[in-house]
Amino acid sequence: MSSKVHSAGSRTEDHQPSGAEGLPFPEANAEAINFLSSLGHLSEKLELMEQHSHEFIKFLILPMERKTSLLKEDDQLAVTRSIKEGEEVKTAVTSFPWSSIKGFVSEAANLVLLRVMAWRRMVPSNARFLALDTEGKLCYSTYQDLGFQTIQVDQKQAEVFIVEQTVHSEEGIPMSCQYYLLSDGHLAKRIQVGSPGCCIITKMPLLREVDEIEPRPVFEKKPLVWEEDMELYTKFLERKEELRLGHASYLRQHPEAHALISDFLLFLLLRQPQDVVTFAAEFFGPFDPRRPSTPGLGSSNRPSPFRSLEPEGDAGSGAS
Repeated sequence: MSSKVHSAGSRTEDHQPSGAEGLPFPEANAEAINFLSSLGHLSEKLELMEQHSHEFIKFLILPMERKTSLLKEDDQLAVTRSIKEGEEVKTAVTSFPWSSIKGFVSEAANLVLLRVMAWRRMVPSNARFLALDTEGKLCYSTYQDLGFQTIQVDQKQAEVFIVEQTVHSEEGIPMSCQYYLLSDGHLAKRIQVGSPGCCIITKMPLLREVDEIEPRPVFEKKPLVWEEDMELYTKFLERKEELRLGHASYLRQHPEAHALISDFLLFLLLRQPQDVVTFAAEFFGPFDPRRPSTPGLGSSNRPSPFRSLEPEGDAGSGAS
């Protein structure tokens, strides 16, 4: 793996490619990817946290500080690691193709995953995620369920769910951390395996209770009386007035309609038919533009009283 080192005063930058030449990237297995997919909308927040997460570790005994930041640039994940020893600062930038980090879990996203596992009381079996080791290289990360235990927090007894995370470095030894999680996912204690120290909370947090899902309310179907509904009745009156004004405007623009209606009423009162609807259909039928036209002389449509001069056989063969 080639690298470039730039020195400017007390600052050193090391730009490393995404992986060693000829070596494939490690890949998360199906169990890990399916577990992240089961989180639904939470997986989008994890991805956002991975882009903007920052890890800051300061050693009080040794004059050394280490800082790691992640940022998505185009289709790559840029990992910037800064190590300060005394006055000298070494910065290394490593890039990974975005398509090769499916199933990647950063330090910030790891805390969210632990809370989800504690809330569900379940750790995905045989799941192999992706993570960064202490050197900023891509490697595997696994989780193991260590069961339940009762610890004392702020002079109170609390039952915790223990999850052990192991980061399997490609070059160094695996690093394991045990997380003691309360019932609602709060981190109560953290132990790094092989280290003499541990982190533990000093005050018991306010635990979140289990959400009770209330049944959906059932509303009885009531008959709609729109005349008694002020909004619907107002719309009815407005629509009625709109139609009235439109009809009046049409009649003003077409005065022939008044003459046509007057003729119809005159014939209706003179003949006084029993079936008014049929009478109106016969009266207004000739005005239908889709009705086929008829010749001016009614006798033209009558069948001829004379028989055809052609023989029946010739007529039949001609028809065929």
